Amino acid sequence: MRFMVVWFDKNVSLETLRSLGKGTMTEHLGIEWVELGNDFIRAKMPVDHRTNQPYGLLHGGASCVLAETLGSVASHLIVNSSQFYCVGIEINANHIRSAKNGYVYGVCSPVHLGSSTHVWDIRITNEEEKLICISRLTVAIIKKKDS
Repeated sequence: MRFMVVWFDKNVSLETLRSLGKGTMTEHLGIEWVELGNDFIRAKMPVDHRTNQPYGLLHGGASCVLAETLGSVASHLIVNSSQFYCVGIEINANHIRSAKNGYVYGVCSPVHLGSSTHVWDIRITNEEEKLICISRLTVAIIKKKDS
């Protein structure tokens, strides 16, 4: 199923996304935003000393960080962020194949966009577009309390 997502901020850009990750795990792991479509966002993450497990392979937890980053930011782009927080409440990941170097690319697209939850499908591939991980993230949409 394809959604025609309209981001809340009609002027959102890759530069907007880049500013969200300053001083966070996103920056620490080297995650970079590479594409923003009408119904998806795409980011890449290096497979290096920051994201590897002891055997020299991409750590499954790093794949989950990439997936949760993509889904949480996508939800943030849909809602009025002055009124709502978007927080991951459940993630699952199937690790299909390993990666040893280069970059992996995550593409996030919606499965469900409700008023209190969003569900995202995140597919992570290597540079040859071979599937590395499939993840599903559920995000809670929480109303901010009045100050």
